[in-house]
Amino acid sequence: MANRHDATCVSRYTPRMKLVFIHGAPAAGKLTTAKALLAQTSGRLFDNHAAIDVARTVFDFGTPGFWELVQTVRMSVLDAALAQDLPLLVMTFVYVDPLDLPTFAQFEEIVERRGGQLLPVYLKCSTEEIVRRIGTPDRAARRKMISETGVQQFIDQHAVSPVPRRNCLVLDSEANSAEANALAIKRHFCLS
Repeated sequence: MANRHDATCVSRYTPRMKLVFIHGAPAAGKLTTAKALLAQTSGRLFDNHAAIDVARTVFDFGTPGFWELVQTVRMSVLDAALAQDLPLLVMTFVYVDPLDLPTFAQFEEIVERRGGQLLPVYLKCSTEEIVRRIGTPDRAARRKMISETGVQQFIDQHAVSPVPRRNCLVLDSEANSAEANALAIKRHFCLS
């Protein structure tokens, strides 16, 4: 018997590249979920912090020119992946509404213009759980946000939310393991 997801997988259109756009608050489990998804599928990872790390080699975090360079790196990576017909790219991102909507629209435009498909996934997680996770050694080693006060202020000041798209899959990264969420993404978007 076919599972309930099979009907959504049948399509005459096969996009050149699928971009799974995993977004959520800092420490919501985006990178962990992305790695779990790639353990179950064949694809590549574009961790948003790779673009941030490039910009940090030239500018101090947040100084003039920093975010412009980050976005240039992001767009170059997407363009290169699309040009080479990479079948699956998984990208992580902290999406703040409405501030990041123009950035997301740029991702969407380049992917669609090049015949790809953007598949948004939002990981929800309670503030209490995010505060518990924020100070891990892995986050510190990767120069990510590690301050409980800093993450609490970030969440209080910004509307971290799902991208405003009907096809955005919302998953709970507190109640579900990264592996369970990865399986849900794989089934929902028919990833092989």
